[in-house]
Amino acid sequence: EGGYHLKVSDIDIDVINTAHIWDKEKRDFSLAVVVQTWGSSPRQVGSMMLIRDDGHIVGSVSGGCVEGSVIVSAKKILANSSSEILDFGVADQDAWSVGLSCGGKISVFVCPRKKIQPSLFENLNLANVNRDIFQIECDFRRGEIYESKNLPSNDECLPLKLIPKARLFIVGAVHITQYLIPMAMEAGFEIVLIDPRSHFATRERFPSIEIMNDWPDEALKKFQLNENDCLVTLTHDPKIDDPALIIALNSPLFSISCLGSRKTHDSRRTRLQNRGISEGQLNRINGPAGLDINAKTPAEIAVSILAELIKDWRGGA
Repeated sequence: EGGYHLKVSDIDIDVINTAHIWDKEKRDFSLAVVVQTWGSSPRQVGSMMLIRDDGHIVGSVSGGCVEGSVIVSAKKILANSSSEILDFGVADQDAWSVGLSCGGKISVFVCPRKKIQPSLFENLNLANVNRDIFQIECDFRRGEIYESKNLPSNDECLPLKLIPKARLFIVGAVHITQYLIPMAMEAGFEIVLIDPRSHFATRERFPSIEIMNDWPDEALKKFQLNENDCLVTLTHDPKIDDPALIIALNSPLFSISCLGSRKTHDSRRTRLQNRGISEGQLNRINGPAGLDINAKTPAEIAVSILAELIKDWRGGA
């Protein structure tokens, strides 16, 4: 693969938040970014890891294969205030010494704090809060990382488009939801729980997430829905689920899923068609929700739903 081309990656909020804090505390650190991969490399281009001057790390650039070597190099890079590209792979003489035995190769750009745009992490943190796309450039010639609005016209920069985490709207504070929420949060989803039945959607049952006791159509109208959003309906109650689906099907969500049997889903399609939803729109719905893994328990059903969401988020790849 020749040259460096625009790549898209998720905003790693743990890395960004930590970098923002360390930046404000004037702590010295390096940022390591995966800038190129070949074969079965364990992390995608855009994966990030912070290495503080005392060796503390946040994030990762591999499945644990090369982190030790990157940390050692990062300390030298900090001392010299000079960026460097590190290459790892099974073809390298020292590949096994760093543990990259998975058959892939990666290039990691390690940049010291002094070579990173001063406002970068503050601006990136704000972009994540506002759910905006944010573009940075890893400039290898200058050894710098900075915010960029324009694509470079040469192979000495990696333009990296960072997108906010996927946002999952769950309609229905049911038993499955109690399993789905923590798993989805661990997978990186931002959660909004909607249920007008306040005795189900309580802080005791669902701590630390946004709960809306509005009717779903009223709740969803308060958000600017886009292709980073997805919806799962879990109530089985048409009075609650259908209004949410009508909003979602007229919005560019990347995934829409509805719990229920095939018979229930056929009835749902008929109801929605009678309310003006087209066949093409109805075909966007994953119904019944979840990948077919013979799930039976609420926890297993939650796993199947989350797996399908991840598949849709990654474009089925």
